[in-house]
Amino acid sequence: MATRYTIGSGVVITALALTLIALLIPVDRFGGTASAAVAAPAGDDDGLGTMSTAYGPLTAVDRDFIRKVRLAGLWELPAGRQAQQRGTRPPIRTAGDHLVDGHTKLDREVIQVGQALGVDLPNQPSAQQQEWLSQMTRAKGDEYERLFIKLLRRAHGKVFALVAVVRAQTRNSMVRALATSANTTVLDHITVLEDSGLVDFDSLSDNVQPTK
Repeated sequence: MATRYTIGSGVVITALALTLIALLIPVDRFGGTASAAVAAPAGDDDGLGTMSTAYGPLTAVDRDFIRKVRLAGLWELPAGRQAQQRGTRPPIRTAGDHLVDGHTKLDREVIQVGQALGVDLPNQPSAQQQEWLSQMTRAKGDEYERLFIKLLRRAHGKVFALVAVVRAQTRNSMVRALATSANTTVLDHITVLEDSGLVDFDSLSDNVQPTK
């Protein structure tokens, strides 16, 4: 009986060892670190490389993320205020409330992070974001509400994936805290947007771009 248990234990240990080796092989191919196995998010490289700060290394990806959080607030705050005023369905007005509340708090935090880490932040929405706001301003009635949900849900879906990767990979404690806050805010916004019942999930494919 003891021999049977010994053999069984040996098989389990061998299987676990083989599994561990299989998991480590892809890591070695990416340079020998576990975090490298997860692709870093694509972003704008400001050419400053990795900088030393009191809160840990600050990479180009970290700085790009901080700027993207600021940009999100610059167009989603006015979009939320517009939904509060123009929404005829209660879920649209509720989504507007959440956008305004969430991005007011997140914008305050990202400004503090930018100042502490010496990151220059944008002060107006990008050209694309301004166009999205213009589209919503021109739309009327039901068309407006559906466009609002479409543009905001798709934008939040994309940033949600970015937040997760940055949160997992950054070695800067301030960026990590900002990513944690952003994750909570974005998930809340995705939830209330979907609660409207107007999300067309087929249109969320990366191959489908918001109307220009």
